[in-house]
Amino acid sequence: MQSQARLFTVMNHSDAEQLEQRLGYRFKRPELLERALTHSSAAPELRAERKSDAAAQADLQDNERLEFLGDAVLELLAREYLLDSFPEWSEGQLSKGRAHIVNAQSLEVAARRIRLGDHLRLGRGEEKSGGREKPTLLADAFESVVAAVYLDAGLATTREMLKRLLFEQALEERGQSIADSDRKSALQEFLQGRGQPPAEYRLSGESGPDHQKVFQVEVWINGACMAGGEGSTKKEAEQRAAQSALELLEKA
Repeated sequence: MQSQARLFTVMNHSDAEQLEQRLGYRFKRPELLERALTHSSAAPELRAERKSDAAAQADLQDNERLEFLGDAVLELLAREYLLDSFPEWSEGQLSKGRAHIVNAQSLEVAARRIRLGDHLRLGRGEEKSGGREKPTLLADAFESVVAAVYLDAGLATTREMLKRLLFEQALEERGQSIADSDRKSALQEFLQGRGQPPAEYRLSGESGPDHQKVFQVEVWINGACMAGGEGSTKKEAEQRAAQSALELLEKA
C-alpha cells in the first residue's frame, strides 16, 4: 500500500508540471495545487494509504474549501474585467456578461482546455463512474485551481491567468453576442424605468436569396416607429433596431 502511495505522489508531481505549463504559472507552494486537484472522494483513500504518517494525514485536504474561495475570486475579477473592457455597457449587460463568463459551462470549457481532468485525484468510485469527464466536477476543480493561484501569488497573477484562460476565451466564443443579446433587454429596462410600455418589433421587409437573406425590422414605441435595423436573421435585425432606438432615447 505504501509503495502505491509513493507511486501516486511521483506521478502527481510530473502531472503538476504539465498543468503548470498550461496554466502559465509555477507554484511556489506546490501543496496548494495538490489540494486543488484532490476531490473529496480521494481524500479518505489517500489518508488510509498514509496511515503510518500522521503529519501527512493531517496535511491532506480536499479542494472543497478552495472551491468556495475560488468562486468569490472569480466573481470579483470577472466584474472588474467587464467594467474595464466594456465601459459603455449598462448594468444589465454587465450582469449578463458576468453570468456568462463565470457560469458552470464556461468553467467546464476552460477546465477541458487545460486538460484539468487528466490531473485530478479521484477516489476509486468516482474514477470508475467517469469523474474526470463530469462537467460539474471539472467546473468546481477549475474554481479550486483559481483559489490556489490566488493564495500562492495574489490577485494580479490570478487576474492575468483568468484573462488568458477564461475571460477572453469565453467572450470570443460568442463574439459580440453577449452585448448584442442584451440590446433588447437594455431597451426594455430603459422603457420600464420611465413607466412606458414594452417595445414592439415588426418585420418590415426582407431581401436577397434564400441562402443569404437580409431582414429589416422596425421597433415601435408608444405607437410610433422609433428605429430600424437589418440583419442576417430576424433576431439580429431586432437587436440592431433596439440598439438604434436606445441610442436615440438616451440622447433625447
